[in-house]
Amino acid sequence: MIKKILLPFFFITSLLPQPRAAQLPALPPAPDTPVSQAVPVHTERTKWWTEARFGMFVHFGIYAVPGRGEWVQWNEQIPLEEYAKFADQFHPETGPEEWARVAKSAGMKYMVFTSRHHDGFAMFDTKAGDFNSVKTAAHRDFVAEYVKAARNAGLYTGLYYSPLDWRFPGYIMPDLQRKSAEAMRTQYHTQMKELLSNYGPLDILWFDGGGKEWLSFGGEWQGAQWVKRPKGEPARTSFSWEDEKVETMIHQLQPKAIYNGRVDMRNVDFLCREGDGKLGDFDNEHPWELCTTLAGAWGYQKIAKVKPFKQCIQLLAKTAGRDGNLLLNVGPRPDGQIDPDQVGRLQEIGQWLEKYGESIYGTRGGPFLPVDWGVSTHKENIIYLHVLQWPKDKLVLPSIRAKVVKAKVLTGGAVSFAQGDNGIELSVQSSDQNDIDTVIALELDQPTTTIAFHRVGNSEN
Repeated sequence: MIKKILLPFFFITSLLPQPRAAQLPALPPAPDTPVSQAVPVHTERTKWWTEARFGMFVHFGIYAVPGRGEWVQWNEQIPLEEYAKFADQFHPETGPEEWARVAKSAGMKYMVFTSRHHDGFAMFDTKAGDFNSVKTAAHRDFVAEYVKAARNAGLYTGLYYSPLDWRFPGYIMPDLQRKSAEAMRTQYHTQMKELLSNYGPLDILWFDGGGKEWLSFGGEWQGAQWVKRPKGEPARTSFSWEDEKVETMIHQLQPKAIYNGRVDMRNVDFLCREGDGKLGDFDNEHPWELCTTLAGAWGYQKIAKVKPFKQCIQLLAKTAGRDGNLLLNVGPRPDGQIDPDQVGRLQEIGQWLEKYGESIYGTRGGPFLPVDWGVSTHKENIIYLHVLQWPKDKLVLPSIRAKVVKAKVLTGGAVSFAQGDNGIELSVQSSDQNDIDTVIALELDQPTTTIAFHRVGNSEN
């Protein structure tokens, strides 16, 4: 099936003139040592990001016009010239200012905007060709508008960028289509320099579709057959993205910006888990983020249904309780507006965070590790229990090296507790057990950093 879908695409694209990319000025030579991506650890660079805990992802481009998700061009194998016509219909009436306002009302602390997705359409002014929002019908630099709006709203500002571009068959066959692959790489370096230079200080760089692991969508061509590579295995090719040069640019032009691990760079600041099903288990050693959608696909999808409020709140609590961040995505409509149903849900989340955000913001996961009843977070001398599924009327926690001096149900009601050598027993009347998340604050007589980590109950994983 893959062969039937891909081969016509290769034939068509090989006959088309390849997009031209501007030449990048030479940079200082990178060290001779091979690129070896380091596993990120918590540092002062990521402190603000870890404390923020909750951000907005925005996927917006000409794929919003057909309204069938950001992969519509690839999934439906729309010819390049036909797909490019969507740019003629792309002239949003609103955009970044509204997104920043909605993000702020949702209690989000940072934003990440797709400056260019895999379709190659840049949402900013670029010298690497005319396929962008400034030189087509919109006549707008959305990156410039977004950066200004996010800063004005007091939000940390991030940009998504994909080195992958479906217009270049060199992505699929980097050796056979070497000139195409090299042109794509030049475009990548050129546009990254533009983004790093032209829009003031950036806080986050969010890469996608880059690195050797992603080439040919994680597979290899063996004769006429495409075979998927084992996860994490790089492509067997002599082509290089030369990510070390981009990393040098980041350190020179945006030294405070943190960046993720979806490219082959020597140092990265945080890891990514994608989709609700990839939530995974607790990890407080490596900064990580779960990115997922609020409704349907990443890009605008007419048929998308917004996730229930309960699911959103529990996902946020489960992520924070595992010591991760949640980057929740919206895909604005072609007119630039976020669907009212999604706006309403985000405002509900914001209202919840106004009341109980102390149990999310500025916390770290634990000391009670994720189990069937829920998760915990902590900061200073307080442990927050997020009880998502009550084990009858009583919750039994293991003994800890601290005295509980006070217990309070933040979501309403009363809690009785007893602490002894065998642990801590907590009881909340069924009428006060919140169906979404019963948040209980345990105030201790000493900092939570003195508490050992425990798993009590059945693990979710």
